[in-house]
Amino acid sequence: MFQKNDMVIYGSQSVCEVVNIGTLSMAMIDKKKQYYTLRPIYQRDSVVYVPVDSERPVMRPVITKEEAQKLVKNIPNIKAAWIEKEVEREQEYKKAISSCDPEKLIMIIKTLYNRRKARIEDGKKVTVIDERYFKMAEKQLHEELAFALGIPREEIADYISGYMHKKSGKKSGD
Repeated sequence: MFQKNDMVIYGSQSVCEVVNIGTLSMAMIDKKKQYYTLRPIYQRDSVVYVPVDSERPVMRPVITKEEAQKLVKNIPNIKAAWIEKEVEREQEYKKAISSCDPEKLIMIIKTLYNRRKARIEDGKKVTVIDERYFKMAEKQLHEELAFALGIPREEIADYISGYMHKKSGKKSGD
């Protein structure tokens, strides 16, 4: 069970603060049921209510700074997935995004990046589905990493890229 002021990852809402735990006084809601009141930190005008006893939605603590640094260092070792059939591929994207697992998000981002690159090289357009899932996975991953590392989310792509260049021995601009 989470506590008030805990920082959690909750589905597509990404990083949220638990601002309250208690019953809700809304029409058509069980007045005895306990809810987490979550405030997404990157969408301050939003509020999300999640039943405390719910088993379905994935809600977990935000990774620590050390875990985030380790994850970034491990990005080269995370393999892209390849699923030939489009319907199965989309199902895999959905599962990865709803899992809120950063390694699965990286797998999807790598897969879609490679797919995008191959399609462009073949003179084809990037599919709407691929673009949508790429943006969703990237948003979730970047928001959690930015929060955990304490850097603005607008700078997280450069942070990751800078780390990759440093690791490969390349200098920026090479």
